[in-house]
Amino acid sequence: MADLSVKIAGVTMKNPMIAASGTVGFGQEYGALFPISTLGGISTKGTTLHRRPGNPPPRIAETPAGLLNSVGLQNPGADAFLAEELPRLKQEDLVVIANLAGSTLEEYVAVVEKVSDSDVDMIELNISCPNVKAGGAAFGVSAACAAEVTAAVRKVCKKPLIIKLSPNVSDIAEIARAVEAAGADAISLINTLLGMRIDIRTRRPILRNNVGGLSGPAVFPVAVRMVWQASRAVKIPVIGMGGISSAEDAVEMMLAGASAFQIGSALFADPTCPVKILEDLNRYLDEQGIASVTELTGMVNPY
Repeated sequence: MADLSVKIAGVTMKNPMIAASGTVGFGQEYGALFPISTLGGISTKGTTLHRRPGNPPPRIAETPAGLLNSVGLQNPGADAFLAEELPRLKQEDLVVIANLAGSTLEEYVAVVEKVSDSDVDMIELNISCPNVKAGGAAFGVSAACAAEVTAAVRKVCKKPLIIKLSPNVSDIAEIARAVEAAGADAISLINTLLGMRIDIRTRRPILRNNVGGLSGPAVFPVAVRMVWQASRAVKIPVIGMGGISSAEDAVEMMLAGASAFQIGSALFADPTCPVKILEDLNRYLDEQGIASVTELTGMVNPY
């Protein structure tokens, strides 16, 4: 069997598969279906400084090839995460990545400073959140804002810092370079694309928030393209995500430039898919005579 271990920003994972933030909560429910230590890592439910109730329902809608969500970062808050969820997660044999978010620059700094002093292995910063002090535009949609929030949290962050990039931009490479220059140790992408569904009978949006984040197989080609572009623009590791539902998808993402990958929406269709993906990934590497999964990263041969 091939060596599946990877190293991201100095942190070693036994395999490159990470559960994407918001799709497994804090891992507890999935533990009844398969050992979550099967995963190389888990990116926890997006956590803010204080508890958030999330958006009113309906906040999930199916699409022909994925789903829309507008959950609104429902979470118990940083203190509850540190006291109740983290101790349990640290008993598992996997890398714990704390996904953190905020509505202002000050909130980002405060929550990162608090969680950075804990036993989490890495921090993943969700910069797709609306900046309430800048008219509601997401922090991640401009290079300047993305760099500003990265630089601010870098000053207080004691753990490897991953910046999770929004795909709702015109030049993903520009954003990637900006956060790298501001101190990011790695980047992850893509976050969800903005989408909408309408009920043709009520003539109302299906989601109470009108719009939501699109994930699932529909976004996979966009994710591969953006990972390829971003990985060519930076020297720091790239974690790829967006519509991965098979080992073939994972290999494709790594060939595009990812050093590791995250799975999300696929877990809702098949909660045990991580086990199958790893088995098939091992089989592919053996068939190809590849000794280490790291050999896949960036090995696409563009025309």
